Amino acid sequence: MNKSVSPCIVQKTFTFKNHDGAQSLVVSIPEILDPQYGMYVWPCAVVLAQYVWTTREKLQNKTVLELGAGVSLPGIVAAKCGSQVILSDSAELPLCLSNCKRSCEVNDLLGVPVVGLTWGEVSPELMSLPALDVILGSDVFYEPEDFEDVLVTVSFLLKRNSSCQFWTTYQERSTDWTIETLLHKWSLQCTNIPLDTFHADKNHLAGSSLPGDHTIQMMIVTAKL
Repeated sequence: MNKSVSPCIVQKTFTFKNHDGAQSLVVSIPEILDPQYGMYVWPCAVVLAQYVWTTREKLQNKTVLELGAGVSLPGIVAAKCGSQVILSDSAELPLCLSNCKRSCEVNDLLGVPVVGLTWGEVSPELMSLPALDVILGSDVFYEPEDFEDVLVTVSFLLKRNSSCQFWTTYQERSTDWTIETLLHKWSLQCTNIPLDTFHADKNHLAGSSLPGDHTIQMMIVTAKL
């Protein structure tokens, strides 16, 4: 269900349910009608949020960072499920950081920190992050020129937090899309997670029409031992 809350903001509601329907979680996400990437929910975000929902018991009291959060759907779900969440987006995109804060306010998550982190930069903000258990990133592999910067940041965090994992979803937009060489360069490895293992192999998820007919993949990235 979509609800207009201002002339330029639309509030979207996502309802995550157990496969048997026994439990559910409702999350509201305000979207700004703006061409910037981080202003609305992308298909990958719903798939990643579904994975967070289905694995929520593992995330209880864990510290979770969302990279490139935008409207922050996966991070909001993690916070609602008992994780200690930090939301982040580029320090160069203040509107996206404001979007993170707006999503927290709408969902009564007023204590969730929002941090400006620019991919590829070892900034004071990056250095001051607490110990992390999970990093989330939906559709962060969008612009090929950003791929290495994303993995530089992920590599830094995974090597600093030896048991941490990077959970990421991406949309197949090109047949020659690959990050295998970059994973090897930054001493990272990945495991593909089939969408049917967490009931995300559908055109409609969480009561929304996303992910639609887009081809979405999920993987978990860890540091090579």
